Amino acid sequence: MGMKMVSYSSVLTAISKFDDFSRDLCVQALLDIMNMFCDRLSCHGKAEECIGLCRALLSALHWLLRCTAASAERIQEGLEAGTPASGEKQLAMCLQCLEKTLSSTKNRALLHIAKLEEASSWTAIEHSLLKLGEILTSLNSPQLRSQAEKCGTLIRSIPTMLSVHSEKLHKTGFPTVHALILLEGTMNLTGETQPLVEQLMMVKRMQHIPTPLFVLEIWKACFVGLIESPEGTQELKWTAFTYLKIPQVLVKLKKYSHGDKDFTEDVNCAFEFLLKLTPLLDKADQRCNCDCTNFLLQECNKQGLLSEANFANLVAKRAADRDPELKSSENANIQPNPGLILRAEPTVTNILKTMDADHSKSPEGLLGVLGHMLSGKSLDLLLAAAAATGKLKSFARKFINLNEFTTHGSGESTKTASVRALLFDISFLMLCHVAQTYGSEVILSESSTGAEVPFFETWMQTCMPEEGKILNPDHPCFRPDSTKVESLVALLNNSSEMKLVQMKWHEACLSISAAILEILNAWENGVLAFESIQKITDNIKGKVCSLAVCAVAWLVAHVRMLGLDEREKSLQMIRQLAGPLYSENTLQFYKERVVIMSSILEHMCADVLQQTATQIKFPSAGVDTMPYWNLLPPKRPIKEVLMDIFAKVLEKGWVDSRSIHILDTLLHMGGVYWFCNNLIKELLKETRKEHTLRAVELLYSIFCLDMQQVTLVLLGHILPGLLTDSAKWQNLMDPPGTALAKLAVWCALSSYSSHKGQASSRQKKRHREDIEDYISLFPLEDTQPSKLMRLLSSTEDDANLLSSPTDRSMNTSLSASQLHTVNMRDPLNRVLANLFLLISSILGSRTAGPHTQFVQWFMEECVDCLEQGSQGSILQFMPFTTVSELVKVSAMSSPKVVLAITDLSLPLGRQVAAKAIAAL
Repeated sequence: MGMKMVSYSSVLTAISKFDDFSRDLCVQALLDIMNMFCDRLSCHGKAEECIGLCRALLSALHWLLRCTAASAERIQEGLEAGTPASGEKQLAMCLQCLEKTLSSTKNRALLHIAKLEEASSWTAIEHSLLKLGEILTSLNSPQLRSQAEKCGTLIRSIPTMLSVHSEKLHKTGFPTVHALILLEGTMNLTGETQPLVEQLMMVKRMQHIPTPLFVLEIWKACFVGLIESPEGTQELKWTAFTYLKIPQVLVKLKKYSHGDKDFTEDVNCAFEFLLKLTPLLDKADQRCNCDCTNFLLQECNKQGLLSEANFANLVAKRAADRDPELKSSENANIQPNPGLILRAEPTVTNILKTMDADHSKSPEGLLGVLGHMLSGKSLDLLLAAAAATGKLKSFARKFINLNEFTTHGSGESTKTASVRALLFDISFLMLCHVAQTYGSEVILSESSTGAEVPFFETWMQTCMPEEGKILNPDHPCFRPDSTKVESLVALLNNSSEMKLVQMKWHEACLSISAAILEILNAWENGVLAFESIQKITDNIKGKVCSLAVCAVAWLVAHVRMLGLDEREKSLQMIRQLAGPLYSENTLQFYKERVVIMSSILEHMCADVLQQTATQIKFPSAGVDTMPYWNLLPPKRPIKEVLMDIFAKVLEKGWVDSRSIHILDTLLHMGGVYWFCNNLIKELLKETRKEHTLRAVELLYSIFCLDMQQVTLVLLGHILPGLLTDSAKWQNLMDPPGTALAKLAVWCALSSYSSHKGQASSRQKKRHREDIEDYISLFPLEDTQPSKLMRLLSSTEDDANLLSSPTDRSMNTSLSASQLHTVNMRDPLNRVLANLFLLISSILGSRTAGPHTQFVQWFMEECVDCLEQGSQGSILQFMPFTTVSELVKVSAMSSPKVVLAITDLSLPLGRQVAAKAIAAL
């Protein structure tokens, strides 16, 4: 064997065929032979021979177990017969040989592959192990028993040898989790819980966070959100997020963590930690005018996340720790938001049921319900509760149906006409308010072909100003039938007030823009005096506020097109429409409707007023209705703002919601490449290890603003640029290089696991980079040299060092993804496949440097973040040939790494792994 004349696998196979265990000397001689080499097996032949070694080792393990069982049985028989123990020496030899074979990680890795090759043989081994366990219980020698148990444990660990991850306990703060929660709570309350749960689980796995500290970080972020959220709608959104959505998220997380009991214990442990943060909890209590923790504990108890005993214990603990002054300073006249939100949730369900009834049967009853919803902060409470529980879309649908129902009235009395006008107005205002607060995606129906699009949807898509949407005031949607416009102008100008009977409100809303243009022209040309304009604007806003909203929507688009000196009268008209009408003769709930109208108009006009440096006083409810608007400092280059905000975030160690909004605005303005490239440059400047790690945790959470697009840019443009330009290699030194590798892997894993799902509504608004960009950068056929690979070969003096795909035979770039037939038209799949081709060519080239070191860190991080048996992870894009190249890198030459980076579900993957491990 030393001369390589006989292979290890043939010797092992021959030994395992001997089954006369009564011939002591023969068995002992075989055990001696096996002992000579069982911890240094190797094979340098073809892949098939290496797989042969795996199978032979599996047979040998089975033989050893049978041999051990036979020896133990003989001792047992000897004891029963009263003769001295004859088999003890042989048993000791068997166990020694077993232990020696199994204590080698390389052997266990080969057995892991063999188990996947031959499932039935593994079942036989499990049976032998059970049988052996039964026999050994009667053994007198505790030493032999414990040795046997150790061998049993090692065998049982083989199938799961990849899933053992140590959780990191050396730190207690996890800024990524914190920022993710703040991001979701501030910007994505309407998002579904499942993608959030998956993203949180991904972070937990990648950063190896223990469950109690993970849950604690979620609670900490929620309390910070409650404390720092701006007053008004944002505050209610946060309360709904904390008390309605996060408990649901935890209920789903509980399903992920196997073993119900443990998770409730972890939640209890998280609360125990949380209660030690008395200043944080006291500050939240002061802000919310109640015992916030108590409400939260009740909700978790209700959802089955805490046992009764733990619940009672935690409530008592918090009551004892709470600042006594808080209790006395609570204002009994102000109802606390957490209590209101928890009560609003069942109300939402009731309102949805009421809205399902036939509107024509009792419109007055429905009007009563809606009127009640408008008072105080009821509407925002109900919308926040609906958004947090995933009911906002159906809420909006019901209001769209109601709005459609009220567009026509035939043969009606004055009373029914005014009820219809009010139902139209309230539903229209509510829908505008929902679109502005939660995004217009909530309102759009799933497009069913042939179905008529409801009036409100049509109006919202074509006529309603939104951030980043420029409207054309001359668009045909603003130019309806001229006879309707003329009659509307006459009605507004001549009558003392709006008529209601048989009024087609949707037509009036669509005609008002053209009517306003006529009126403006008449005013500009001196045909109408200012008094007439006042009378007209009073008519517009006097009965139905929706008309004023439609008029201002058009005026905003119109003002943008005018020169500085031409804007005066249009802005004056917006001013006239924005203030309420002080008259006795308005319809019911006028005051409440005007409050919503003002907030809608303020949102619509914000951009135009800033651009024209105009101020208009909107009669708001004394709360800043647009807290996150216009955050960028004027006259400062956006790159400076980005550097500045990132430096502050890094210094603090966590991202607050204001910074999230500024970063989001910068991402919109600068674009994904600019945003990502500048932040990566900042990361690469960092030289202190603990700072780079913190920067990675924070950058990952900042990139969650649009993870899919950032990942495409990072892996498709920025990394290849750094790896192929030798002038930039020094940037990749440790620690920033290690940090960038970690960040790249985290982004790749997150995007890859979530891009099978849906993009969140927050990300849909953004301009999508054209898929063609990626197709030209990374063409489909391997024969056609892509831009990327041309880049590779041109940066080296010797073009062969980094061979381009044209020189490669197809099999060198063959990867598991091709065998799994992954869709390569998908930009992310293309970018990943090309990145791994690049990694493969760097490893195969003869030049070493920081870039080869970077590739090693990248692969190590991939291994560190992998789950057990995760087929279809990003490593499936790695060419099979990379495995043998990687094993040559000392830090990667471990059997576990080989198992982790190859796809063992494929026969070819198992062969590649066996060959690499057997050669170690």
